[in-house]
Amino acid sequence: MRAVRFEEYGGPEVLRVAEDVAVPEPGPGRVSIDVAYAGVNFADLKARAEGYRVDALPYSPGLEVSGRVRALGAGVEGLAVGQEVAALTTSGGYAEVVVADAVTTFPLPDGLSLRTAATLPTVLPTAYALLHSVGRLRSGETVLVQGAAGGVGTVAGQLARAAGAGRVIGVVSSEAKAAYAKGYGYDHVVLADGFGAAVRELTGGRGVDLALDPVGGETLRETREALAVFGRLVSFGNASSAPAWQVGQPELYPTGLSVAGFSILGLARTAPTELRSLAERAFAVPGVELPVTAEFPLTEAPEAHLLMGSRTSTGKLLLRVG
Repeated sequence: MRAVRFEEYGGPEVLRVAEDVAVPEPGPGRVSIDVAYAGVNFADLKARAEGYRVDALPYSPGLEVSGRVRALGAGVEGLAVGQEVAALTTSGGYAEVVVADAVTTFPLPDGLSLRTAATLPTVLPTAYALLHSVGRLRSGETVLVQGAAGGVGTVAGQLARAAGAGRVIGVVSSEAKAAYAKGYGYDHVVLADGFGAAVRELTGGRGVDLALDPVGGETLRETREALAVFGRLVSFGNASSAPAWQVGQPELYPTGLSVAGFSILGLARTAPTELRSLAERAFAVPGVELPVTAEFPLTEAPEAHLLMGSRTSTGKLLLRVG
């Protein structure tokens, strides 16, 4: 089968299409999937450039796919060969066949296309967990989302609105991204340059109750400063690749602030049953969409990484495989 792999860390050019990769077979509790589409995520870029969560080389990126069940491993129930599914794969999705845990493989509901399904396995459960399981969002609260025009940001705005947030504020890096994000649940979208002052003005100096940050570094510190009394900050990435921000206890004491973290890959590896339950609740929220803004054939994976790495993309990027 064909699979996109890299044998050394580096830029998009290290991605190569291997034509003679052995077709993987599912072990107990797992399924193999003939891949139709694979989602492109920022974690894929970090794996390629920095070895993020890479066990060994050569390595095939790809955390989420849609397709049809090819084979079932021992003990798998509730799935059938030929069934259309979406799956969180944790790796290897840039390939014609991938193996995934049955517990993180989801049958598609009627009317959901394979193309649309490939946009959801990582971003929808992630956004839901950030707001609810970790962020403990309550009706009427003000929410701040960094990276509001990205995949998680697009979905988080809609989920916050569906949950009854009083005000939803997005932060983006350009006017073009601001125009895009305003269509996905945000009351206000501000530019990253000077966002702290803008948030203080929008909230009358009070700050926000819940803030979600995938950027890290200095942005994470400034996001913490935008919190209201008893505010919560959830960090779910370090897109800036900056040195980790060290949270000092004295920073949290005066106004009762909380800082938490989340990784869907970590949850998939340590508590897949919890992830299954979380994903089922997330998929049950009606009307959430994540538009595909660019689609590439499998052979153009380097171009997809180049676009995402440029920080100009919005919505979801897909690789067309099958």
